[in-house]
Amino acid sequence: ALRAEQFVIAASPTAGVRLGPALIRLAASASVEFDQITRPIMSELSQTVGETVDLSVLKGNVAVFTDQVQGIHRLRAVSAIGETFPLHCTANGKAILSVLTDDKVARLLRSPMAKLTTNTITKPAELLKQIETCRRTGIAVDEEEHTEGISAVGTGFLDPMGRVIALSIPVPTTRYRKVHEKLATQLLAARVRILEALGESAV
Repeated sequence: ALRAEQFVIAASPTAGVRLGPALIRLAASASVEFDQITRPIMSELSQTVGETVDLSVLKGNVAVFTDQVQGIHRLRAVSAIGETFPLHCTANGKAILSVLTDDKVARLLRSPMAKLTTNTITKPAELLKQIETCRRTGIAVDEEEHTEGISAVGTGFLDPMGRVIALSIPVPTTRYRKVHEKLATQLLAARVRILEALGESAV
């Protein structure tokens, strides 16, 4: 039945099967639908807080920006779609780590962690404490750990295809100090809306 629907096809003339084109098309359709769900919520979040909102996915051992809605302020944090970021010193990266199992986190943190600013955390034990805090509160922070003058909040979750996703708000540090609590509250609310739209639990 699976072969008839092209969900699996023969892997060789003699034995075995592999995923078929129907599943590839289904995955592509799910990805488009996911973007259609997240983009309006990101736009509304950006309008509410007036800041840039980024969407990232885990790819290998880095976070990759896949979408962005720019903020309204003249002084704002903006990065290019497709740009990659380390996991250990960014809000989106730490949010991604918080969604992963302890074993996966340990593997990703095995490599030496670059110290990019004076605030960058490079000790695994200290970083693991931050990841545990993120798991408890839903919020990861980057307080000038990746780039001087830029701070951010982020939150992580899984999409229907099992991809690890992070939603984050980067802000110039001068403004971040005044608004980070509001940013965190609105970010968590946006995460709940996305998960509800996907039919998932926000827990």
